Amino acid sequence: MRIGILTGGGDCPGLNAVVRGIVSSKRSDMEIFGFMRGWNGPLEADYIPLNTEDVEGIHILGGTILGTSRTNPFKKEEDTKKLFENLEKLKIDAIIAIGGDDTLSVAAKLSSFHFPVVGVPKTIDNDVSNTDYTFGFHTAVNVGADAIDRLHSTAKSHNRVFYVEIMGREAGWIALEAGLASGAHLVLIPEYPMTLDEIMSVVDKRMERGGYCIVAVAEGFKPTEFEDEINKHKAVDAFGHVQLGGIAELLTEITKERRSYETRSVVLGHLLRGGTPTAFDRNLGTRYGVHAMELIKKQDYGRMVALSGNDIVSVPIEYGVATKKLVPYDYYKLCTLFFG
Repeated sequence: MRIGILTGGGDCPGLNAVVRGIVSSKRSDMEIFGFMRGWNGPLEADYIPLNTEDVEGIHILGGTILGTSRTNPFKKEEDTKKLFENLEKLKIDAIIAIGGDDTLSVAAKLSSFHFPVVGVPKTIDNDVSNTDYTFGFHTAVNVGADAIDRLHSTAKSHNRVFYVEIMGREAGWIALEAGLASGAHLVLIPEYPMTLDEIMSVVDKRMERGGYCIVAVAEGFKPTEFEDEINKHKAVDAFGHVQLGGIAELLTEITKERRSYETRSVVLGHLLRGGTPTAFDRNLGTRYGVHAMELIKKQDYGRMVALSGNDIVSVPIEYGVATKKLVPYDYYKLCTLFFG
């Protein structure tokens, strides 16, 4: 039996742990083809064979040994045809797709053509539905919290306002948990917009009380007054997503215009998704990989592995991409207790 595995979308701490879990739990009659650079791998028939010795110790490494991309093989008809031709030519019996909503949406589409697929949810954003956590999120929160921890001393020394921009697209999970853990004085997330006056009010309150202020702001946040996306890039990927960025800089300029505070912006960006995964993400990735292989062995296709409490379960793969998992109001409300 030949199984293709791939890692798509943004790189993420814990990806290599999943790969290791899959390969280490394969049966002796199974061959693993590691497709390179996401869905681009099967499109170009670009792969490497993977055996147990190839994955020894990789679970502690960040990134992905298979590379990644944001390729969408269903965007063009000729690519779709090429995908199926190569899968047939390579005699691939099943695919394990490791990725976020875009990678999994391709997997769900492939499954709709009755090709055997299993999905593994991956994203630092933690926005894949029907799973309690995605691996990579825990590491990103730790990195974000550590960065804000370090900003407290310099902000306090200079009586400054800092806007710290944090990844997450339409979901504010990283900004919320990193901000809450590190004692940010205001957390701004896409799910719960605020007006510029409301933001300035919290900043004023904090500056009067503490002499400095740190605001954790998710990249997808926009003040109520803004109807359009706020970003400096306008670049669009293969799945139609606009490249976000610029909200921290915008809020910094607005604060300078409205107040006399010395104000700076810090963009954490890709620092959040790089480097060594935490023990939690290594273990979760490993468990996901092993369970994905169990589904393959049982020929239980069209499923996505998921975390429910402390149990690894599976759900129909389309459930993972049906909606975005967003921050619930009660969690955000708890965070507001510490604003100002």
